[in-house]
Amino acid sequence: MLDLLTLQKFDSQKMYEVYDRWPEIAQESYNVSLEPVKFQGIDHMVFAGMGGSGSIGSIFSSILSKTNIHVSIVKGYILPKTVDSDTLVVTTSVSGNTDETLTILDSASRQDCKVISFSSGGEMEKFCMKKKIEFREIPKIHSPRGSFTRFLYSMLKVLNPVIPIPTNEISESIVEMKKLSSSINSENLTADNPALNLAEWISGIPLIYYPAGLQAAAIRFKNSLQENAKMHAIIEDVVESSHNGIVSWEQQSSVIPIMIEGADDYIKTKERWQILKKFFDGRNIEYKEIFSGEGNILTKLMRLVYLLDYASIYRSVLSGIDPTPVESINFVKNNL
Repeated sequence: MLDLLTLQKFDSQKMYEVYDRWPEIAQESYNVSLEPVKFQGIDHMVFAGMGGSGSIGSIFSSILSKTNIHVSIVKGYILPKTVDSDTLVVTTSVSGNTDETLTILDSASRQDCKVISFSSGGEMEKFCMKKKIEFREIPKIHSPRGSFTRFLYSMLKVLNPVIPIPTNEISESIVEMKKLSSSINSENLTADNPALNLAEWISGIPLIYYPAGLQAAAIRFKNSLQENAKMHAIIEDVVESSHNGIVSWEQQSSVIPIMIEGADDYIKTKERWQILKKFFDGRNIEYKEIFSGEGNILTKLMRLVYLLDYASIYRSVLSGIDPTPVESINFVKNNL
């Protein structure tokens, strides 16, 4: 079992301390005095961002999935051709210097659409000031992935006029994070910690199955395992995988299945989970189930993201790896 001294030894920049405070950071961020947008008539939103910033867009896409607002997620350089005067392009870069997102911002500034940017400063702030584009500064905490709740809940506040999510649902998500924190944070390094238990179970290459609606949690978990634990990870839609990916299990490998299951999954999706588990049981393939719990979509996603992100930190430390440095990402950025 992991102990605090080992956690402190390998997590040299104390990422775990930021995660211990995630619920408080979420509350503080939603209460911050950032000016809300005044856009009206928005029927299409484009969320552009990479890595930790990009995962925020995926959360918003899930929140808006049952509304009349069409959502496009851009993790690259190309702005959708469907952008028009009723489109709001939201560019997010914690550093403010992400090449792909700056390219999208430049393209959007040339279109007949609304634009707002979020960053801790950098080139994005300079560009917005020069072009008189709506901009909100959000201070970075530790790293882009550590800043997730600060950015998400600050953006929920700023975008409230165009994001039809009730305040009580946002409050519920924070309350549930606080409840979860006591069982997964660094003050509970015991056998009762579900994030630590998951981290100890993970080996080989995790294959993360997800249902419609919870893709954002799966993407975030994959990214966090890759950045924090420096390990390969794969994600697959559970329904689509039943038509292709499931065949891969006919051969032995180091891949391990993790299933993210939603409390309100579509009835046929629930049936698919049972079939998949029956398939694994019949082949003596060990798997792990992670449940979303009850609540609105934001609550479910934040509960999952909090649990799974913390599991990735514990996995890195259990492997003797510092979760913070990302030398490979820096190599790519320095060669752009």
